[in-house]
Amino acid sequence: MSEKQAAYASDIEAIVRGRHGNVFAVLGLQGGNGEPVAINVFAPQAATVTVIGPKDEVIAELDNVHREGFFSSFIKGKTERFPYRLKMTAGEHEWIQEDPYRFPAVLGELDEYLLGEGRHLEYYNRLGAHPTTIDGVDGTVFAVWAPNARRVSVVGDFNVWDGRRLPMRKRWGVGVWELFVPGVTKGAVYKYEILGVHGEVLPQKADPVGFSAELPPRTASVVAGEFVHQWRDDTWMQTRAQAQATSQPISVYELHLASWRKGGNDEVLDYDTIADLLVPYVTEMGFTHVEFMPVTEHPFSGSWGYQPVGLFAPTSRFGSPEGFARLVDQLHQAGIGVITDWVPAHFPSDQHGLARFDGTALYEHEDPRLGFHKDWNTLIYNFGRLEVSNFLQASALYWIDRFHVDALRVDAVASMLYLDYSRQPGEWIPNRFGGRENLDAVDFLKSTNQRIEERFPGAITIAEESTAWPDVSRPVDKGGLGFSYKWNMGWMNDTLRYMEEDPINRKYHHHLMTFGMVYAYSENFVLPLSHDEVVHGKGSLLNKMPGDRWQKFANLRAYLSFMWGHPGKKLLFMGGEIAQEREWNHDHSLDWHLLDDPMHKGVQDLVRELNGIYRDNPALHELDCDPAGFEWIEGGDAENSVFSFIRKGTDSSKPVIVVSNMTPVVREGYRIGAPVGGNWREILNSDSERFGGSDVVNSWNIKADDTGLHGRPASLSLTIPPLATIFLTPE
Repeated sequence: MSEKQAAYASDIEAIVRGRHGNVFAVLGLQGGNGEPVAINVFAPQAATVTVIGPKDEVIAELDNVHREGFFSSFIKGKTERFPYRLKMTAGEHEWIQEDPYRFPAVLGELDEYLLGEGRHLEYYNRLGAHPTTIDGVDGTVFAVWAPNARRVSVVGDFNVWDGRRLPMRKRWGVGVWELFVPGVTKGAVYKYEILGVHGEVLPQKADPVGFSAELPPRTASVVAGEFVHQWRDDTWMQTRAQAQATSQPISVYELHLASWRKGGNDEVLDYDTIADLLVPYVTEMGFTHVEFMPVTEHPFSGSWGYQPVGLFAPTSRFGSPEGFARLVDQLHQAGIGVITDWVPAHFPSDQHGLARFDGTALYEHEDPRLGFHKDWNTLIYNFGRLEVSNFLQASALYWIDRFHVDALRVDAVASMLYLDYSRQPGEWIPNRFGGRENLDAVDFLKSTNQRIEERFPGAITIAEESTAWPDVSRPVDKGGLGFSYKWNMGWMNDTLRYMEEDPINRKYHHHLMTFGMVYAYSENFVLPLSHDEVVHGKGSLLNKMPGDRWQKFANLRAYLSFMWGHPGKKLLFMGGEIAQEREWNHDHSLDWHLLDDPMHKGVQDLVRELNGIYRDNPALHELDCDPAGFEWIEGGDAENSVFSFIRKGTDSSKPVIVVSNMTPVVREGYRIGAPVGGNWREILNSDSERFGGSDVVNSWNIKADDTGLHGRPASLSLTIPPLATIFLTPE
């Protein structure tokens, strides 16, 4: 046997054993350009293989040169490449199919260059699975990044999950593997079989850029391609930049799609059914935005989506990508913005996911001191790797581009920013300057925010960041991280601690309600009463409140009203608006039957009215992020546990006075300074009978006399209800 024949035999054996890393050098049409042409086919499912032409004419019968199904033959009289198909037989069965190895490469040099640079802004248009037509043949182009793999194959029902049959072409410059597979179209289920860097066959992997997935607990990707949806949200898209500005009212209803409502048999609803129920509800309640806990595909429902494996796929639990698009569109047509939670902070170690994707720490860090979260038992992305940063940024852009999402709320930003996050000494590695800051994560967040701003003006990002990291919501060119808003976790923690105190002790904790104003304008803040405050034994908002049943409801109404009067955009997790009694359980629907109780209905009515007052009174939102929009009237009345302040808008806006009494004692003749004299009107009273209160209200018109107080030219004598908040405006 000659050296050439021995090499050829070695190639055949490697392909048959699924260990060949460069199959396009062997399979398909070889030669041409004046050289004799041969065609090689690996088809273990066939007994015979015949090469046929465009009109089904027989060109050549291929020889079976390996007992496991390798067919090969030189084509007489052919010295140039030509189109062909393969006719195969097995027993009584005969079929015709295209040869995947006769088609050219799909990715171009520009794709390789941009992928290598880590700045391919249409990453999701090139990687993943894309149904397409090449040379008149329908099929799907698959492309996946796995630079250290020895071999990558597409597997699915279409090749009986045999990784030997469809090995892919490697683009050596950037480590992307690609293959056009004729006949595979939308709806096909697939994974990648990868031969790792040491020659080991890895667990089959879902597509990192898969656009749809099987219904959990199954884990394969599904060929989805470009979903078809006729968007009807032009009006919203043209005005959303203004609607999400710091000068506008933003009131967010956060929800978990699986447990907001369920069907009559406790089944999960689909995107379309949710839309039919959610859009009128949110509209009627007056919220300006909804925030969905992560809709990215995730294997474990108990993670609520915060351990995703499919950063480009709306979870199939509720239907198709088209269904999610219709949900967003209906919300937009109703004038409601859509925020989705997005999780670049960590990912699970499930075998079908990104963990050691090509046999190496590809997306994560090799060293667990950099690459593992003990708190969540998850892996940490290597933000300093250009390809990983590009992958994550592409996911962020994808949701805004394809699904018209208006805002991304970025989860667990603090865990990204600090190398020693939740770690003891010796469990983390300092940065190159010896510090604890994760410089790669900082650069990644800045770059992501800049790219979103550049490509999709009007879309915003919101950081869940629980530390005092400076300038989170300042532009990158002004030294910030570039987020639009930041959750005010300090305000939430302090005020909830205060509200949990018995009213008799609140005077000793007065500062918890006022301290937030010390730093209120250091960021563009959202005041969050999120899902995190009503799980893991923390109890519902209602049951955090002290006292008997009446006092619990009164405390909750007073607190929510204080929040809506306080500077900062608003966020309330589902159930808070109906005074849910049970702690949130992701396996069960909210207790909507509670609305049959007037006390629960009263809280819902109050939240609806708060949203309306917040929207209709510019003083409560125009200068939310400007210190000119707030003045204490009396922030130090700890003895009476009373807080009073003024909210102001621009010069043309009427001021709003907010007064909260956090004790169960009626305060008669309680006098506060007022910015102007004349008549004032009580526009909200959380103790109103229609909200379930005791109906201690002030008269329609309250006369401010010219007795100066609290440094102001006039003053008001008020009756302040027990455990209540009131809003007043001048007539």
